[in-house]
Amino acid sequence: MPPDPLARRGSRRVSGGGSEVLAVVERRLRLTASGVIVVGLAVAGFVVARFIVSRAMLLLVYGVILVIAIAYALGRRRLAVDASRSDLPARVREGQVVDVQLALTARRGVSTVVLEEDLDEHLGRTVRVPVPSLPAGQEVRHNYTFSPTLRGVYSVGPLTAVWSDPFGLTRHRMVLSEPTRLIVHPRTEPVQDRVLSREWEDPPIRPPVSKPWPTGFEFYGMRDYALGDDPRRIVWRATAKALDSATGVGRYLVRESEQGITDRVTVILDTDTEWHSPGTPSETFETAVRAAASLGVRHLHDGFSVSLEINSGRLAAELRGRRSEILLLDQLAAVEREADSSSKVIDRMLTSGRRTAHYVMVTPHLSQRTAARLRLMLQRGTSLLIALVMWEDSDPLSVHRAGSLGCNVVEVRHGVPMERSFMRLAGGRR
Repeated sequence: MPPDPLARRGSRRVSGGGSEVLAVVERRLRLTASGVIVVGLAVAGFVVARFIVSRAMLLLVYGVILVIAIAYALGRRRLAVDASRSDLPARVREGQVVDVQLALTARRGVSTVVLEEDLDEHLGRTVRVPVPSLPAGQEVRHNYTFSPTLRGVYSVGPLTAVWSDPFGLTRHRMVLSEPTRLIVHPRTEPVQDRVLSREWEDPPIRPPVSKPWPTGFEFYGMRDYALGDDPRRIVWRATAKALDSATGVGRYLVRESEQGITDRVTVILDTDTEWHSPGTPSETFETAVRAAASLGVRHLHDGFSVSLEINSGRLAAELRGRRSEILLLDQLAAVEREADSSSKVIDRMLTSGRRTAHYVMVTPHLSQRTAARLRLMLQRGTSLLIALVMWEDSDPLSVHRAGSLGCNVVEVRHGVPMERSFMRLAGGRR
């Protein structure tokens, strides 16, 4: 089983080499850039003084060391402050604006303090609030907003107080509020996907090994009302034409839907790094995640039981109802690319023994081996939709292999509305 994806955190901003080294030195040795220069000069002066045997230079070096020690002593004071961060939502959507309020209260007067709120680069810039002076008992508030640009699991914070000594040689930090976890759900779009098997579409014929779900979605016709039918299925407009309003004698007509194939949907997200576009984030992978999220949410709204599979294992099983939408999006918020191939997950589907499910596979590449296994699934009477994520380096043979299977095929592209893409089938048996 794959590790818990919600343990993942968003990637941190990577600084340049020099600034990154200075940041590490500042956090570990509590020295500013000026402090590092002074310490370097003191070490160099000590070496030169010992080499030339200069007592005056040694005294100067000892004086510089004393200044650094005094700077450390003055900067090590503990701040008598209390800080808080307003409550953040546990889950947000891509592009949603989040309002945050920071509050700092001084138990004892403080001065020259900077409040620093650490944010991931996909949330926004690090927030820095200078506080020149804050008397005892006073409070200062600061409001800021951020908008996530990429799905993921991030940490907002920690909220720290940063201050320096009067010489500006050392810098000290104190954590005022611990970080808060924030889950950013992928964006979903309207899509169309009817759970039908193209090879056995007309009732009463159905796949011999498939268990039907009697409440299908496609309109089949109308018939006379029978005892036990749901009154909500009565077509009153058609009934009014066949019913005598004076005597009340006539025919009550009810809507009859096409027989269903199954009430279980399995969404397969291809996470193979080899075939997705390079870069962080990967355009094709983020498009595939949005497609899987849109399909899963649509089927949950329609009343289906939805499972989520990736190449390395199952992320969610038998989700049902609109409340399960959060669990599905939580898993998709944290999913990442991996080295396992898509044929691995198809092998699991073949050996699982479950043939009464509708499968939706979202992938940027369809290999010959994977296509052969999908053909075996179709021969067993399963329903299948393939969503191919296309980009400039897509393998043209993937479209050919998908179309030759005879199932429904949809081409999804980055930047193209998915509702428009799912209205055009690139393949499918008629």
